[in-house]
Amino acid sequence: MTNDHGEERASSPIALTGHTQRLLQRVRAFDVRRPLLWDLVLTAFWVLFAVLDYTSGGWRTVAVDPRAPEPAVLLMSLAFSVPLLRRRTQPLAVLLFMTPFSLANVWTGAVVQAAYLQQVVVFNIAVRLPMRALAWAGVLTTAPLAAGALRFPQGWDRLFVPHLWAFALAALLGIVVRTRKEYTAALVDRAHRLERERDQRARLAAAAERTRIAREMHDIIGHNLSVITGLADGGAYAAAKNPQRAGEALEAIGATSRQALTELRRLLGVLRDDPADAQRTPQPGLDDLEELLAGVRAAGLPVRLSVRGTPPHSPPTAGRQLTAYRVAQEALTNTLKHGRPTASLSAEVALTYRATELEVLVTDTGDTAGGHEAGGHGAGGREEDGGEAAGQGIAGMRERASLYDGTLEAGPLPPDVGSPTGWRVRLLLPLEDTPK
Repeated sequence: MTNDHGEERASSPIALTGHTQRLLQRVRAFDVRRPLLWDLVLTAFWVLFAVLDYTSGGWRTVAVDPRAPEPAVLLMSLAFSVPLLRRRTQPLAVLLFMTPFSLANVWTGAVVQAAYLQQVVVFNIAVRLPMRALAWAGVLTTAPLAAGALRFPQGWDRLFVPHLWAFALAALLGIVVRTRKEYTAALVDRAHRLERERDQRARLAAAAERTRIAREMHDIIGHNLSVITGLADGGAYAAAKNPQRAGEALEAIGATSRQALTELRRLLGVLRDDPADAQRTPQPGLDDLEELLAGVRAAGLPVRLSVRGTPPHSPPTAGRQLTAYRVAQEALTNTLKHGRPTASLSAEVALTYRATELEVLVTDTGDTAGGHEAGGHGAGGREEDGGEAAGQGIAGMRERASLYDGTLEAGPLPPDVGSPTGWRVRLLLPLEDTPK
């Protein structure tokens, strides 16, 4: 089709193809909804075709022997058309039923055109049954034709060749349709599997994100509340003797609380439906340790920082720095929570740089008055005390370390090192990813 300027309209074939596809989809949908009605309509059409061929005498124009008895011709016409009602549910049985009539058809020389309806059954066998069944269908279809060729050798070509071509075309068309259906089913199954895998990955990612957020919130809230508790206890003690120190403690409590709220808002801001306005301040790293220790000192725990070795030319990655920071924070938080405040209670954070790893060692002097037996447990916490280690404490630190192939040890100080009641947390963190 062309327009007024003689240019070919490329949309016409596309529109025709789309219309044909929609029509075929409607036919398939009707077949799926009412398969029996569709079978009845199709069978009735072919029965009418077979009866008209008989009543009009059209079968005589192609018959090898026009003297074949007419009742037999009518019976064969109905035998080739009526069984089509079961062509989809029992195609091989239908073809087996037609075989004796096919033999009678060629043996009498009537050669009714309704015999070609066997190829409709062959098509359904090719679509629905294994290839072995299709081979048997070929035997059932061609064996009577071979017998007819022997019966009428002068007309063997009219008996054998057309039906052989019809069988080949029906089988080939059935194989093509079957291949397309299997390919479409495979695509649908793959799409469903991909959807399930996508949903599973989303659930795993959500679970991992919830775990990460819980770990971060534990570190933020646990540390800052421990600092606030220490400041409050110190302020209450100093209120009667030194009101100025009590006021300073209250100011420090306010500053620590505001810092904790700011960190929580930044952490939870990304969970909003529209996180465009969420604060994206970088996570703390090794450079923020001094600020962390200042807050701990303000809570009443003397702590010092020491750095050994030569830092690498390229600083550790942000994730490794955050891991080292959180481990030090968690260890000092547990010291504030579980170490009994005495004049001798103190802690130390030591960073040691080596060629391939970073060591973070947090130690405290423990509780010289009560010792571990009295319930004190120092920097790391003890799982048997039901402390933080039973929840997000040591377990959380080990999870952080394992993300970067690191190791974490927590326990009492060796007898020959430091205080006999002291506690230490030791983190070994590779500076580079381990090749997989």
